[in-house]
Amino acid sequence: MRVIRRIELVILFMLIVAAVMIGIRKYDLYSEDTQEKNDSFQRSQEFERYVSSYDTDGDGVDDQTDMLESARAYIETKPKYKSKYYSGGYPDDEYGVCTDVVAQAMLGTGFDLQKLIDEDIKENPQDYDIEKLDSNIDFRRVPNQNVYFKNHAISLTKDLSETEKWQGGDIVVFKKHIGIVSDRRGKDGVPYLIHHHRKGQKKDEENT
Repeated sequence: MRVIRRIELVILFMLIVAAVMIGIRKYDLYSEDTQEKNDSFQRSQEFERYVSSYDTDGDGVDDQTDMLESARAYIETKPKYKSKYYSGGYPDDEYGVCTDVVAQAMLGTGFDLQKLIDEDIKENPQDYDIEKLDSNIDFRRVPNQNVYFKNHAISLTKDLSETEKWQGGDIVVFKKHIGIVSDRRGKDGVPYLIHHHRKGQKKDEENT
């Protein structure tokens, strides 16, 4: 059993039929953005925060919180959206894509997603639609991350009436996109999404 099975990282799979994501909210007015921050902060207080009993990297922060904080730390570097190939796997410049948000969040928690997915592909090749293995890029593809988390993580509800089960640090998978659930929430109780979606994206943490 792999290490990833031992932790209590709760993974959220929301499989959306529509391509990529729909309805990305625009933030054009400062006053509206400020009001949403206030609303989301107040709303988030109504839900009990999930705390993992594991601290994989031994930094004194539980894995669930580490996922959230590491995702935020990555997007705060303001990576520019661009799909590139890197000989070492992980981007070493100012660019990145949506899968890098998840990979960096896990790396900051103590998990090398590049190694984990490469090992899983070799152990369960029938689960992956890959003709030629390449550990430098395989772990940065949404379909492969999706398969890996299906194999090794807990799937949460997709019921919008149970949004309290979605916690900051969870992973959400769309058809062609992936991101990290925020601990901020909108008025409807649905968490914001920490993600890297496209060029020109105004905010990396937003109400989708």
